[in-house]
Amino acid sequence: MSEAPESDSETGVSTTEQQTEEREVGLRVDHVTKIFQEPDGSDVVAVDDVSFDIYDGEFIVLVGPSGCGKTTTLRMIAGLEEPTEGRIVIGGRDVSGQEPRERDVAMVFQNYALYPHKTVRENMAFPLQIRKYPKDEIESSVRETAELLDIPELLDRHPADLSGGQQQRVALGRAIIRDPTVFLFDEPLSNLDAKLRIQMRTELNKLHDRVGKTSVYVTHDQAEAMTLSDRVAVMNDGEIQQIDPPQTVYAEPANRFVAGFIGEPPMNFFDVSLERRGDEHVVVSDFFELALPDALVEPLGDRAGDRLEFGVRPEDFFDTSLVDEPIAAHRSFDAYVKVVEPMGPHKDLAVSPPDATDDESREFTARVSNESVVRSGDVITLGVELEQAHLFDRKTGENLVR
Repeated sequence: MSEAPESDSETGVSTTEQQTEEREVGLRVDHVTKIFQEPDGSDVVAVDDVSFDIYDGEFIVLVGPSGCGKTTTLRMIAGLEEPTEGRIVIGGRDVSGQEPRERDVAMVFQNYALYPHKTVRENMAFPLQIRKYPKDEIESSVRETAELLDIPELLDRHPADLSGGQQQRVALGRAIIRDPTVFLFDEPLSNLDAKLRIQMRTELNKLHDRVGKTSVYVTHDQAEAMTLSDRVAVMNDGEIQQIDPPQTVYAEPANRFVAGFIGEPPMNFFDVSLERRGDEHVVVSDFFELALPDALVEPLGDRAGDRLEFGVRPEDFFDTSLVDEPIAAHRSFDAYVKVVEPMGPHKDLAVSPPDATDDESREFTARVSNESVVRSGDVITLGVELEQAHLFDRKTGENLVR
């Protein structure tokens, strides 16, 4: 009888399975912590025991608020910061103690970092020149990369003569021409105007499809995170809160932080108690009572009587006056309309409980069809798509129905 493969005590994954996985992993961040020391001698934990794998050719986006640790994580991958603990593995090679130039990574910065006195051709050629590539090979690579980025007509210009979008393409070209194992992007679109950011997101998607390199992208912009990534890693307070495909992060947030951070407008949260009434479980606030569908009840276990947070995205409300069939009372409630914002195909409503119209802390957002004739000062009956709702533990923030 053959021996069973050894098992990793932490993950429960067999050694054989891990070896198979190792061959597929392009980048591993392994229990990495970064502690900075303040001038007064106190310690600040910027990144706290972060671990994740990125597979060959995968595009991962690190997203989170300012100070969450995403840029520090990227800089440790690049070799610009040294981990206090843990290791960085690229292509199966532990590079934790190596200089940036030894890691086979290319980084695209927020400020483009182009040499102003060099032409586009010279900027793009520079990474190959310092590696002493033959001149004809350099010229061929520059021309090929310029064609890839649709900028061959810019090769003889200087950065000062280029628009922000053109400078960003040149910065991308200088990274691509190195043909690294891993691309690193540090908020590369943040200096562009809104229209150009959308255009460049599309271009980056196309570029990744063509180049197919393992990529890590840092941003605070959730639209970039959701549209660019194969998987999104949401960070807060130096920790990974969730790492999943974009739609999973949106539809099945791991906790209250992720639920509130991902989504625009953000998810609404209501303090509720969970009550058992016969065969039904009902969430009760001070102005609504809603009966939960079975899909939400089953994961809850024995939580009847607990105080929880009830989460509903703005788009999961609807104006019941636009629905032909009657909406049961346990699926709807009344709300006072304070502000109506027409948004083209829909309207965003700032609403509050009818008896708390002057309490700004009680306001929440509902997104309804543009066909709704609601006006400021009206009382609207809002239906709730309860199958899409969430319940969170008030102490831990854990999503109890994920």
